[in-house]
Amino acid sequence: MRKKPRQERSRQMVERIVSAGRDVLIRDGYAGFATNRVADTADVSPGSLYQYFHDKDELLAVVLDRYWDEVAERVSASLADRFDDPPDRLVRNTIDALLGALERDSHLLRVVVEEIPARRLTDRRLALRRRIEELVTAYLSVRPDVQGRIATKAWVIVAGMEGLAVRWVLDQPPIPRDKVVDELTALAERYVAPAA
Repeated sequence: MRKKPRQERSRQMVERIVSAGRDVLIRDGYAGFATNRVADTADVSPGSLYQYFHDKDELLAVVLDRYWDEVAERVSASLADRFDDPPDRLVRNTIDALLGALERDSHLLRVVVEEIPARRLTDRRLALRRRIEELVTAYLSVRPDVQGRIATKAWVIVAGMEGLAVRWVLDQPPIPRDKVVDELTALAERYVAPAA
């Protein structure tokens, strides 16, 4: 951001601008994301918006950063608090948290996945993935039934579950949510600890 808001009134205005940016991105898509539209939606002047954001790219970066932070926080909190759960319950709860985090704002998810150029998302998505991979790696390293290549297994699980969860939320196939959770849980469990 160009400058940090110091007064409460300024902080509230910046929050309105960021919230309006999110609304405009959902409503008008990436191609229609413009600072004038955001300012109008936030009920502020374009000059007020430019006091805090250099341009639409900087504002978009803040909107996307907050979105990925929210998704990461929900998923990592679910995993971090459940290390003592039996493996099948931990995996199931984590998948459920991932689906819930993605479902919560599926309209924004659609714009993020289908409209925003991948180069704009790389850093945030990688940061999210690394954060969750670290937790999955820590979890797998204490499981006696998981042997070797733990970092590789963590990467495959996180990337696979993320991809499948995103597609389920966006495609809305005629598969009930609980069945998707069952299938993804079974897939992850069979991968990390295949039957002898």
